[in-house]
Amino acid sequence: MKIWIDADACPNVIKDILFRAAERTQIELTLVANQAMRLPPSQYIRFVQVPPGLDVADKRIVESMTAGDLVVTADIPLAAAVIEKAGIALNPRGELYTQENIRERLSMRNFMDNLRSGGVNTGGPPELTNKDKQLFANKLDAWLAKRKV
Repeated sequence: MKIWIDADACPNVIKDILFRAAERTQIELTLVANQAMRLPPSQYIRFVQVPPGLDVADKRIVESMTAGDLVVTADIPLAAAVIEKAGIALNPRGELYTQENIRERLSMRNFMDNLRSGGVNTGGPPELTNKDKQLFANKLDAWLAKRKV
């Protein structure tokens, strides 16, 4: 099993947690983005740069991942595609996307997109809190523990 990161929008603090986890557990971690990124030296961490474009990184992740892989993303359509392919989707705030909640998340995302396209300022996501970081780390540790079994 591998970890994939939708890296363009992933907060650096979450990437740092993932970098440490990859080293500690010796699991392959792949960041996918359309712009170059600085990575710590590690035989377990790699980077795939994709061309600019709508959903190019998302498509690469879905094509490359396999069932059981963990994908870290805040992109709800990507999370839905990961779940459809029997992967695990976790957002940087520690929310696990599941078969049970992904439809609701997609509906809310589409509703907010419609508001924004109609000129309504919906604001951005709230700042990542320490509680969010801890929840993410806990969910990651739970997934890593299952991997060992």
